Amino acid sequence: MYLEMTYRSEKDISETELEYYEYKYYNELKKGRPKVKFSDLVYRCPYCPGKSKQDYLFKELLQHASAVITSRRSSIKEKARHLALKRYMRKYLDVKVHSELATKTECSKPHGDQGFVYPWKGIIANIKTEWKDGKHVGESGTRLREELSRKGFNPVRVHPVWNRWGHSGFAIAEFKSDWTGFNNAISMEKSFELDHCGKRDYYTATNLGDKLFGWMAHKDDYDSNGPIGVYLRKSADVKTISGKEAEDQRKASTLVSNLTNTLEVQSLHLKQIENEYQETSASLNKLIGQKEDKLKAYNEEMKKMQQNTRDHLEKIFLEHEKVTLHLEAQKKRLEQHEKQLQQREAQNETDRRKLHDEKKMNERAAVEQKKTDENFLKLAEEHKALELEVERMRGALQVMKHMGDDGDFEMKKKMDQIIEDLNEKEEELDHMEQLNQTLIIKERKTNDEVQEARKELITGLREVTARANIGVKRMGELDIKPFTTATKRKFPKEEAAEKAMVLCSQWEDYLRDPSWHPFKIILDEGGKSKEVMNEEDEKLKNLKNEFGDEVYAAVTTALKEVNEYNPSGRYIVPELWNFKEGRKATLKEGVLHILKKWRLLKQRSR
Repeated sequence: MYLEMTYRSEKDISETELEYYEYKYYNELKKGRPKVKFSDLVYRCPYCPGKSKQDYLFKELLQHASAVITSRRSSIKEKARHLALKRYMRKYLDVKVHSELATKTECSKPHGDQGFVYPWKGIIANIKTEWKDGKHVGESGTRLREELSRKGFNPVRVHPVWNRWGHSGFAIAEFKSDWTGFNNAISMEKSFELDHCGKRDYYTATNLGDKLFGWMAHKDDYDSNGPIGVYLRKSADVKTISGKEAEDQRKASTLVSNLTNTLEVQSLHLKQIENEYQETSASLNKLIGQKEDKLKAYNEEMKKMQQNTRDHLEKIFLEHEKVTLHLEAQKKRLEQHEKQLQQREAQNETDRRKLHDEKKMNERAAVEQKKTDENFLKLAEEHKALELEVERMRGALQVMKHMGDDGDFEMKKKMDQIIEDLNEKEEELDHMEQLNQTLIIKERKTNDEVQEARKELITGLREVTARANIGVKRMGELDIKPFTTATKRKFPKEEAAEKAMVLCSQWEDYLRDPSWHPFKIILDEGGKSKEVMNEEDEKLKNLKNEFGDEVYAAVTTALKEVNEYNPSGRYIVPELWNFKEGRKATLKEGVLHILKKWRLLKQRSR
C-alpha cells in the first residue's frame, strides 16, 4: 500500500511538472525566442545545441521532437521543451506548405545511373575578380559560405579555385556526404535555376553581368579540362545514386551483422552472469547455514558454562559455610580456654603467651576470612564462577597458613590438597578464558561477513524500482505527497506543484541541520530516561498549524528515522525493509526475496 501511494504521488508530481514546463516553454517560443525557422527549408531544434545534426527539414524536426518525447531517458524538462516545440510548429508554422516543400525536395533526389561528384559538391561561377599585384584576386570562401548558409543550403566549407593567374572566378562548395547534404546541394542548384543562374544559363548567356551562377557538380564537370575538373579529380570521385544507395545498403548490412554478433556476445555474457549469480546465491545460503550452526553451538556452550557456574557457586557457598562454622567453634573454644585460665589464675607466662598468640592468630584468620568474603561477594556479582573458586581456595589457603602448625600433619595435608586444587582451577580458568576468546573472535568474524552480505544486498536492491514486499527504504527521506495535497488546498492549481517542491526542499534542509534538535528527555514508568519528540518546538507547531497533520506527520516520521539511523551526519541511510510488515527486514528475508525474483526471471527466459 505504501509503495502504491508513493508511485501515484510521483506520477502526479511528474504530470504536474510536465504541464507547467510545457506551458512555460511554449510561451517563450510564441515570443520568438528561441529561434526555430532559419529558412524555407532549414529548421533547428533550439533545445539540442550539442547534437551532431543541427539542420532539419520541417518533417524531420517534428520526428525529432516526437522521439525525445517518447524516450524513457528524457527528463521531464526535456520532454516539456519538445512538447512545446511540437505544439508551436503545428499551430504557428504552415504544416501543409512545409510538408509539401520537404516532400518535393525529398522526391527531387535523382535515381538511376546519373553520375554526381561525391562527396557532394556545388560549383559557384562568375565570382567577381580584379587584377592586383600581378594576379587575379576575388571574394573569399568564408563570405560565400555565409551567404549560402543564410539561404538555407548549409555548405560545410567553400574553396576558391585557383590557377596560374590567381583566382579563377570559380569556387567549390562542399556539402555533407549524407542525403541531407545531397538535398542541400540539389536545393542550391534549383534555387540558382529559378533565378536563371544555373549551369545552362551560365554556358549560354552572352552577358554574365555581376550575378553569381551555381549548380551541383556532375560527372561532366569532373571530366572537364579546366581548373574545376582538375580540382574535383584531386579531391573527389564520381558516384551514381544507385551505387550510393547500394553502398549504404552494404554498410547497413554490415552494421546489422555486427550488431547481431554483439547481441550474441552479450547473451553469452548474460548467461555467464546468471551462472555466477547462482553460485553466489548458493554460497550465501551456505554461509547463512554455517552462521546458524555456529550460533547454535555458541548458545549450547554458553548454557553449559552457565550450568557449571551455578554448580561452582553452590559448592563455594557450602565451603564458605563450613569454614565459618569451624572458625566460630574455634573462637568459642579459645574463649572458654581463656576463662578457664583466668579462673585458675594461672601465672605461667608460657601459657599466657601461647593463649595470646593463639588469639592473635585467630583474629588474623578472621580478618583474612572477612577479606575473602568481600572478594567472594564482589566476584559473585560479576558472575565469574571459576575466579570465585580460585579466590576462595586462595583465601582458604591463607586461613590455613594462619591457623596451621608445623607439627600438624592433617593441616599440612589439607593445605597441599588446596594448593593442588587451586592450580587445577587456575589451569581450568585459563582454558575457559582462551575458549571464550576464540568464540568471541569467531562470532565477530561471522557477524562481519553477515553485515557485508547485508550491505551488498542493499546495494543490489537499490536499483530495483518495482514494488515488492522486501526492498530498500531511504530512512530520513521526506514524502512529498502530503506537501502536494496541502499546497493544492492552499494555493491555485498552477502554483501548487511548485510551492510543494519549494516547501519540501525547505524542510529537507531543516532535517539536515544538526543545530535543530526538536527532541526532549523524559523518564518512563520504570524510571529510565528516553528521548521523545518535542511537540512544543516552534517550527513543528507552525508547520502543523499552517499545513495540517499530514505534513506534520511526514516531517516527524523523517525526523525520527534520521535520529535513529544517523543522528550525527543527518543524511539519508538506505535500509533493508519489510514494507508489508513495516519493519527492518532480516538478511534471510532479503535473500529469499532475491531467490524468488531470480526463479521468476529464469521461468520467463525459458
